[in-house]
Amino acid sequence: MPLIAAAAASAVAPPPPRRVAPLRSLSTRKPGIILALTVTSCSLSPPPPVVDAEAPEPPPQEAKPKPRRYPKQYPGESVGVAEEMRFVAMRLRNPKRTTIKDKAGTENAGAGAGASEDEEEEDDGSGVKEEHEKEEEGKLEAGEWMPSREGFVRYLVDSKLVFGTIERVVAESTDVAYVYFRKTGLERSASISKDLEWFRKQGIAIPEPSTSGLTYAGYLTELAESNAPAFLSHYYNIYFAHITGGVAIGNKICKKILEGRELEFYKWDTDAELLLKDAREKLNELSKHWTRKDRNLCLKEAAKCFQYLGKMVRLIIL
Repeated sequence: MPLIAAAAASAVAPPPPRRVAPLRSLSTRKPGIILALTVTSCSLSPPPPVVDAEAPEPPPQEAKPKPRRYPKQYPGESVGVAEEMRFVAMRLRNPKRTTIKDKAGTENAGAGAGASEDEEEEDDGSGVKEEHEKEEEGKLEAGEWMPSREGFVRYLVDSKLVFGTIERVVAESTDVAYVYFRKTGLERSASISKDLEWFRKQGIAIPEPSTSGLTYAGYLTELAESNAPAFLSHYYNIYFAHITGGVAIGNKICKKILEGRELEFYKWDTDAELLLKDAREKLNELSKHWTRKDRNLCLKEAAKCFQYLGKMVRLIIL
């Protein structure tokens, strides 16, 4: 026991814990070079926000519907395709005008509403007819072009071929669209045959159809087999041009070179305007089942029709 107590008393107490100073610089073996150290502290990133599982998600925003755009109407579209073609005829006769007034008095520059059916009955193309009369009267009085009997006969020969072609197509075709235009009373080929027979008795030789007439008749035959709306555009406009302008021109020519004789070509058993109106109403009703593409084709073919007819009229003065 005494030995144990003495050993415990003689034991050295442990040294106090050594405090290590933070390293602030580092010296190298080369004298005069000391590297400074910078101690940075890293902060903990903030905890993610607590999401309430019970909170409903906001509903997705619905896209606003785009406003529907309606195409503009063609001049006369509300009445029918025949009225649209009438505006084409007016533009061809007034190439310098940029706007055309319809029957209601409103201006159209490529789009607009058509006239009403009541106004259609009152007009029936008389405005175009009066314009033809004034223009042709001025030409004849001024002596700018002088018709001849031989030239007029050539015009009648080509007219007989063209009218006979459209009448034959309508009478013989199995297309349902053509049935509505059979025996309308507008037919002219038989009347022209009587006039040509009268000229033959006067000692005037009856020539063969010209290149213009043959070309147009062939074009009509091909068109009738491939596209009914396009053919009916020519069908209607041939009669339209003849009644609204051709009759006035023909009667003035007859007074000048035939001593006022009225040809059968320009006579009907009934009012020609009423016959044309009936054909126009049938065409408008039929065109309700056509697409806008078919209607546009009719307008394009209407312009071609007037070009072909213009070449035939020039035969009178050649």
